[in-house]
Amino acid sequence: MSAAPALPPEQRLMQLVFGKAVTQAVSVAARFGVADHLAAGPKTADELAAATGLHPGHLYRVMRLLAGLDVFTADADGRFGLSPVGELLRTGVPGSARPIATYVCDPWSWKPWGDLAGAVKTGGPVFDRMFGEGVFDYLAKHPDEAATFNAGMTGFSQQAAAAVTAGYDFSGFGTVVDVGGGHGSLLLAILRANPGVKGVVFDAPQVAAGAADAIRAAGMGDRCRAEGGDFFAAVPAGDLVVMKNIIHDWNDAKAATILRACRAALPASGRLLLVELVVPPGFAPHLSHVLDLEMMVLCDGKERTEAEYRELLAGAGFRLTRVVPTENGPFSLVEAVPA
Repeated sequence: MSAAPALPPEQRLMQLVFGKAVTQAVSVAARFGVADHLAAGPKTADELAAATGLHPGHLYRVMRLLAGLDVFTADADGRFGLSPVGELLRTGVPGSARPIATYVCDPWSWKPWGDLAGAVKTGGPVFDRMFGEGVFDYLAKHPDEAATFNAGMTGFSQQAAAAVTAGYDFSGFGTVVDVGGGHGSLLLAILRANPGVKGVVFDAPQVAAGAADAIRAAGMGDRCRAEGGDFFAAVPAGDLVVMKNIIHDWNDAKAATILRACRAALPASGRLLLVELVVPPGFAPHLSHVLDLEMMVLCDGKERTEAEYRELLAGAGFRLTRVVPTENGPFSLVEAVPA
């Protein structure tokens, strides 16, 4: 099969300009569980509208866009089905992106993007200026929105778990501390793959409560516990500290404060492992470039290059030892030791 012809520049530009339509369309499908309703087989837009309570004509137009982008399939009779991409919008499947696709269009996440220009002009995050507080302070006060966000982070962790456990040898560590570990999805995967290892999920108290439930549900209570606290102040002691997509949430000064707390919790023989999207050299498309702007808008964080991680870690008492790309995914494992 020959490749589709390249679009003329003006059409390509218009696709980029109206990319907001794609984000919102995917979010609508996620919010109303469209993929769940297609799990048993293809349906027309009228059937989907009856199942979801949506307007059939408007839903058809959303589905037509998403079918053209391979999020869903469509046949000549106008019946929509699940593609491999659309499968990830189902509830509860491993690595489900449904919560992420939902929360990106929740007002707290969507509205700040309307002033990306303000972030670029001022050098500060839009969210703080728009809502009068930082994003994590806001989520702590809005449990319903935080629940969707935390579910999204769990899905993100599930997507990363297989790559992380395959890409790093955890077997030699007595206790692994997952700092900012959410509901424990990544740490539980590490413990399942390494029966001799124990673990601690450490996060804000309201998040750690959800981690405790997940640990009990997984039957891991004898090997793992959840602990609440403030990672700017102190973190639990262990042999290996893991952080997935935590350091990218913060500017260099705040990230260094978190890293110094981790350094204080580790023995001289300890290790630090950051699971992050390390920005590669050059300008080829990479997910880190997109999420770098997400960090810019929401929380004054950033995605970093290897050189930037090396410098940041050195300032917090660590020496970067290696960066290991994971297979079949955008994540890299940034390993460091106490300096």
